[in-house]
Amino acid sequence: MANILVTGGAGYIGSHTCVELLMAGHDVVVLDNLSNSSEESLNRVQALANKTLTFIEGDIRDAKVLDQLFSLYAIDAVIHFAGLKAVGESQQIPLIYFDNNIAGSISLVQAMERAKVFTLVFSSSATVYGEKNPSPYQEDMPLSMPNNNYGYTKLIVEQLLEKFSIANERWSIALLRYFNPVGAHKSGQIGEDPQGIPNNLMPFVTQVAVGRRETLSIFGQDYPTADGTCERDFIHVVDLAKAHVLAVDYRLKQKGCRAWNIGTGQPISVMQLKETFEIVNQVKIPFKIVERRIGDLPSFYADASRAQKELGWVAQYHLEDMLADSWYWQKQNPSGYKN
Repeated sequence: MANILVTGGAGYIGSHTCVELLMAGHDVVVLDNLSNSSEESLNRVQALANKTLTFIEGDIRDAKVLDQLFSLYAIDAVIHFAGLKAVGESQQIPLIYFDNNIAGSISLVQAMERAKVFTLVFSSSATVYGEKNPSPYQEDMPLSMPNNNYGYTKLIVEQLLEKFSIANERWSIALLRYFNPVGAHKSGQIGEDPQGIPNNLMPFVTQVAVGRRETLSIFGQDYPTADGTCERDFIHVVDLAKAHVLAVDYRLKQKGCRAWNIGTGQPISVMQLKETFEIVNQVKIPFKIVERRIGDLPSFYADASRAQKELGWVAQYHLEDMLADSWYWQKQNPSGYKN
């Protein structure tokens, strides 16, 4: 099995991926600056997998830390999650996003080249498809400028990585384009624990359900969808984590750069998610309809057939599972990892 460096491994998707990597027999080294995560998540990851990992607190922009890490551990491949991810915030402080997400990724790749490690799985996003492509999104569609700076950083890093792989044939790179990750590990031990006001829908719903917030705001009910609210492709975080394990295994045997969509292909509206949550978990979610958010698309969802065909990946969990697992995590951890 391989020795995998996971940047941002203490975060929501990173922690779930660490569990799956350990369970698959890989050794794991996590680099995380804990800017939006907790070391407690990694303690729980190790307990769940009944295996140990190595945690290094540090930043991907720190060349010295990276060089020390690569010299100490015989890393075979890197899964790169580290970065800032709040869409609204990215509009207010773009330079900080460019520094963390773009300059940080360049710093990581430079360190990988110095260490002669050329296998990389990059945590990308469906935002790279921009506003012009029709759903379902397919990987060979022309990418276009996202309408927010977070998405822009993902697009730029994707393009940089493609160019690196053309310039140096030793590179083997996976670009995993996620849709909307939700849910939590079945144990309720790890889950999504945003600091401050959540930017994503699911932790907002669960925080209302647990009494931390009064009402759920639904942004707009006049979209051209079945019930007027936005539709998204929600995917269970454990399914997403398993895709990373398959991608790293695949890339260790290949060369070049290739993208895969990781989604269910099922558009679910915000209202449908709220109502299904109430049915599955027997909890009422007070809500109010507020004005649309600038930049929200009416509907988008994945064609994930390439991932199924090439990686052997298929989503196993349904919406009801995602909602039950999200609520179980929040009930067990009403204040997140700060309990």
